[in-house]
Amino acid sequence: MKGKLIMSISSSLNKSLEKLGPIGVFDSGIGGLTIAKAISELMPNEQLYYFGDTAHLPYGDKSAAAIQAYSIKICNVLLEQNCKAIVIACNSASAAAYELVKEYVGSRAIVLNVIDPVVEYVVNNFQTKNVGLIGTRQTILSEVYTQKLNKRSPQTVLKSLATPLLAPMIEEGYFDNTISHQIIEEYLKAEAISNIEALILGCTHYPLIKKEIIDYYSGNVAVLDAPKVVSVQLKQLLQERELLIGEGNREHQFLVSDYTESFKHATSLFFGQEVNLKHYPLWE
Repeated sequence: MKGKLIMSISSSLNKSLEKLGPIGVFDSGIGGLTIAKAISELMPNEQLYYFGDTAHLPYGDKSAAAIQAYSIKICNVLLEQNCKAIVIACNSASAAAYELVKEYVGSRAIVLNVIDPVVEYVVNNFQTKNVGLIGTRQTILSEVYTQKLNKRSPQTVLKSLATPLLAPMIEEGYFDNTISHQIIEEYLKAEAISNIEALILGCTHYPLIKKEIIDYYSGNVAVLDAPKVVSVQLKQLLQERELLIGEGNREHQFLVSDYTESFKHATSLFFGQEVNLKHYPLWE
């Protein structure tokens, strides 16, 4: 009887500790910070554990096998921190590694990508529309959005365009200036994504240039980005599993595989405070 009681107490304690675990978020660079910021704003009591794989950015030009290897390594780091949820805050990694990550992580944590919530949003709001998609080469070539939308909403017409210069441009700090205006205009005027009523920003870097894209379309095209949509779905999943923290004020943690002052500066700007950025190489 005593043994069973101890086991019961231990089980309850483990469950409580799991509930206290942080939310893990990873991306190749600063783009995933748009997701992390939205999660932080919607669930201010939750602690975030962010991993920026800056040694291997951008993921958009990497092979699926390479992205899968990076993703598993990062998941190991986040699981070591007792993360109760892992958000793949990168479209390229969501396309190339989500199924593998989900299988690898198993029941140890909730795994959420940035593609499925956006597809769900399109199905619910733009089912009979012409919808554009811009993203990295990896995301566009994977045809993951096309496949998922064809299955859920075959009447939606999806027009896709690879925009490989945008993520590196944003990583280098070129947004909301003359250079970014010219590059964005050159992409958006392409015939491949003409006559659309909504545009999916298929890279988590792109919300940083959302205003410029809205301005280009003069507000006539609905511009969809993942941060709010993903954060809302994550909160719902945590609530369903009773893993949402009611109160707390633990400091967010930020790791990078290659330390750069520019990443630290960008992170501080996103969260409006000085951050402690730690160097954590994936391979020694």
